[in-house]
Amino acid sequence: MAVTLKATKRDDLRKSATKQIRLDGDVPSVVYGKDKEPKAISVNSIELVKTVRDEGRNAIISLDVENDKPVDVMLHEYQTDPLKDELIHADFYAVNLKEEMDVSVPLTLDGEAVGVKDGGVLQQPLYELQVRAKPADIPEAITVDVSEMNIGDTLTVENLPKADLYEITEELDTTVATVVPPDTMGDIEEETDENAEPELVDAEDDSDGEEEKNE
Repeated sequence: MAVTLKATKRDDLRKSATKQIRLDGDVPSVVYGKDKEPKAISVNSIELVKTVRDEGRNAIISLDVENDKPVDVMLHEYQTDPLKDELIHADFYAVNLKEEMDVSVPLTLDGEAVGVKDGGVLQQPLYELQVRAKPADIPEAITVDVSEMNIGDTLTVENLPKADLYEITEELDTTVATVVPPDTMGDIEEETDENAEPELVDAEDDSDGEEEKNE
């Protein structure tokens, strides 16, 4: 079920009007979609943040625009002021609840891997999964149990459980998680140091050569 978010039409698109909207605690926004003409609106900043926090990034929002019919949307993109950490713009995408769409869903790992208990290090190179589903069937997050993973084990997209309501569209050989031996990181650092040393020696040699030429 979609959560309702009230919106106000924006007819004045001048910078001064947009600035005033932000000063009033609202976020200048745009709603658009397939076969839908973009419409300038504004929504309350606090209500938008609360909705996303409570319902999730891919929540279906019933956008209640004044003097217009409610429209089902998803928050497509947003911008924040890095200094004030405030929302300054949001894009809403109008969705068709009967059509599938491609979205990114957070990926979380659950459990303590056996290999970690044995001294290994659990690495997660992927934090989001691309999935295809109808808007109402998009999961808030996909959780993967890694408790049975041993040192040297690698979990890929192909190993993930199949779901009835959505399809994971990532490449099957994409690594989701792996447990590496405890000395792997040390080996990598040593190799880096060894590779760096000849460069320094060469630099010194070149310098000496230049000095000899100058002499």
